[in-house]
Amino acid sequence: MTETTTDVGSGVHLRYETPHIAVLTLDSEPANTFSWESRRSFMRALDILDADENVRCLVITGEGRAFTAGAQLREDQFMSDEQLTDYLAEFSRVLNGVQHFRAPVIAAINGATVGGGLEFALCADIRIASTDAFFVAAGVNVGLIVSFWRLPRVIGLGPAKEILLTGARYTAEQALNWGLVTEVHEPADLMPAALAKAHRIATRAPLSVEVTKEAVTKAFEMDFGEGQALQTRRFLEMFRTEDHQEALSAFFEKRDGNYQRR
Repeated sequence: MTETTTDVGSGVHLRYETPHIAVLTLDSEPANTFSWESRRSFMRALDILDADENVRCLVITGEGRAFTAGAQLREDQFMSDEQLTDYLAEFSRVLNGVQHFRAPVIAAINGATVGGGLEFALCADIRIASTDAFFVAAGVNVGLIVSFWRLPRVIGLGPAKEILLTGARYTAEQALNWGLVTEVHEPADLMPAALAKAHRIATRAPLSVEVTKEAVTKAFEMDFGEGQALQTRRFLEMFRTEDHQEALSAFFEKRDGNYQRR
């Protein structure tokens, strides 16, 4: 398939790698930060993709040497408390939009991932990195606080405290050792690896994939009994779908499934 692109506004590029795989590239100065305009563009792109049930996996990456440095500090320096509260609420919409996006999200982390950019990366379901990538929880470096909720849930309390309290720069290999990312690739191999993983996800039964993502996201906020009840309910729902029967046929016939989302 020939790649297609969709105009969503400045600071973000949306292209369709296949009918089932979309790629969002962050591209705004400096360091792919989220300005007011790029936040609107990003949310517009998510709305388009969420409404398109053909899309089964989303890959997010950055242009140039940065993945993203999060919010633009120069924008928030001159805001009133009320304006800053609104600003943070808008950025939270971006973060929550990624975390709760209908389909799985892969972050192909190509470079600097700093401050709010680290928080943004934590919202993805799967994170893989280039050897050029590095990670900084910059809150303490600028007298602020960020990432204290999501980071310990991803890598555990001990490593999270080191990253959060030092504000130091950590390499992709260190991130791999802590489980912040699951793979590290040479720069030229990053997007092919991300797209290969996206293809694997996109060829699974989409209803099952989406329900699994939703359940895993909720699991950390549930006790054991709630988790068991959710698993039983969702398992029975998936068992009754036509896609389940198609997945079984595809498995035994050693082919990709032809799923209808029903």
